[in-house]
Amino acid sequence: MVTWMIDTYGTEAQRSKWVPILASMEKLGSYCLTEPGSGSDAASLSTTARREGNKFILNGSKAFISGAGATDVYLVMCRTGGQGPKGISCLLIEKGSKGLHFGKKENKMGWNSQPTRAVIFEDCEVPVENIIGVEGQGFNIAMSGLNGGRINIASTSLGAAGHSLQIAKEHLKVRKQFGRPLADTQHNQFQLAQMATKLVASRAMVRNAARAVDSKHADTVALCSMAKLFATDNCFDIVNTALQMHGGYGYLKDYPIEQFLRDIRVNQILEGTNQVMQILISRSVLAQ
Repeated sequence: MVTWMIDTYGTEAQRSKWVPILASMEKLGSYCLTEPGSGSDAASLSTTARREGNKFILNGSKAFISGAGATDVYLVMCRTGGQGPKGISCLLIEKGSKGLHFGKKENKMGWNSQPTRAVIFEDCEVPVENIIGVEGQGFNIAMSGLNGGRINIASTSLGAAGHSLQIAKEHLKVRKQFGRPLADTQHNQFQLAQMATKLVASRAMVRNAARAVDSKHADTVALCSMAKLFATDNCFDIVNTALQMHGGYGYLKDYPIEQFLRDIRVNQILEGTNQVMQILISRSVLAQ
């Protein structure tokens, strides 16, 4: 996501410096938009960047930042102008910059393979040449980045749901109750059919949204929102049903499904809540 944003909106110097090492994962980046007081209402963010000569001075904080403290570069949406989206710019900040600090590692329900922390700016100094795009373009850059981010999040849900379906299928074949395999029970067969259908439909919507991003389709925002909404909701249902099929065993950490459930629950919140996705979709429908 960070790599795409630099590659799309950055200068030639920024692209040549950062894209190769980020694309190869030699270095990692974090996207910094959410704040303690502005989540879904991202345009009300309050982190400020005041220009002083050849540098910006940042003050404020970001919340729930994936990879914070462990990643190497941070794309930060901050206010360089007046209120509203047109006053927001995007700055690239390297780890180790003066005035850049991190909060405690959050103790999360899932997604424990990566740290999540607050990112704190206390008179953080950033060279003027680190601006991505131009002043006042930051909100549009952030929103376009979220299109790809929503596809990424939906794709992780697809992976968890697909594996959960396979595990559940094998479990139903070998687990016996009342003298026969659970797979012989019509109720379980119908549930498997629903799970498989939801998975295929979700995958198709995510791929369609990815094509829309690549082709710069006019309805990209709506299509990405639809894919994220549909896939994360339905894939969570698939994993939850797979856990239920395992009975008490599904609740144990000896089995992987409980981790899948914890990990993908946040996908209905990340990159815009699914309630916000419905706002974006309905706005597109009403505008046509």
